[in-house]
Amino acid sequence: MRKDLRFGVIGWGYWGPKIARNLDGLSQASVTMVADLDQKRLASLVVSQPWTKTTSDVNDVWQSDVDGVVIAAPVRTHYRLAKEALLHGKHVLVEKPLTASVVEAEELIALAQERKLTLMVGHTFEYSPAVNELRKLVQSGDLGRIYCVEAERVNLGLFRSDTNVIWDLAPHDVSILLYLFGKVPVQVKVQAHAHLQSHICDIAHLDLEFADEMTAHIHVSWLHPCKIRRVTVIGDARMVVYDDTNPSEMIKVYNKGADVHADPVVSYRYGAITIPHIDWIEPLRLECEDFAHAIRTGEQPRASGDAGLAVVRVLEAAQTALSRQEVATSLAGL
Repeated sequence: MRKDLRFGVIGWGYWGPKIARNLDGLSQASVTMVADLDQKRLASLVVSQPWTKTTSDVNDVWQSDVDGVVIAAPVRTHYRLAKEALLHGKHVLVEKPLTASVVEAEELIALAQERKLTLMVGHTFEYSPAVNELRKLVQSGDLGRIYCVEAERVNLGLFRSDTNVIWDLAPHDVSILLYLFGKVPVQVKVQAHAHLQSHICDIAHLDLEFADEMTAHIHVSWLHPCKIRRVTVIGDARMVVYDDTNPSEMIKVYNKGADVHADPVVSYRYGAITIPHIDWIEPLRLECEDFAHAIRTGEQPRASGDAGLAVVRVLEAAQTALSRQEVATSLAGL
């Protein structure tokens, strides 16, 4: 197996430095080149990391000796940059979402398979120890039959001008749902509104329906006074709340529920609340380890191109549903 891996990072905004830090933290791996169109960002990098090559021309990355490329640029550039990287023989990790359309994602997957290269997407929460603890609870059957899932990801900002809140925030929760349950929805309904920027929705509600009658509701917002990152799973045996903003109690298992037997009156069950111990490792570190492992071994990473495609299918269906939203019926005069 090859031991020395060199990485290039395209995009030195919010995520680029975070991914680079974790890649540099891996044994026998290093970030050797960074590309960005912003000369000020590159200038600061030259001061803080003079050993890292910098460029404003992405072609320099394609012509370099890097083994893998991280694409942390705007969504509209993902397909073009990832395709060029694969055509130049580079393994690719693309920030979420993988692409802006299903067709683009399918083409990248086919190209990576043809070139025998790793294609991975930054579904960071699939590597979260807390999400994996939640997945164990779901997969073990301890929660019983799952009725529904409620996911909230809201905050004040960051507002984007190049994409809407669905494509910006919902990929996290969609990827979590698909990872937890190993199945895809059969129908997506959407309600969304644009308040501050015309034609760019900043609050959205997605309703997902699955073939086994399980439902999921996702609420995403850039226009919310409180930061909430929470997933609630309702089972007929137990219920679980995953709260990403509460490091000491990320998972709470509620031994409570409601039943209807021969008597039509609903009876309630109340039991203990369990807080499992979680050995915490930074999810982004685990994601980077998986990327390096996939390059070295040829194995599929957890957040593979196929996983990215599944999420893009849901997002594209949501976008289609959004464009077809029916005009509300007026109640005036009724």
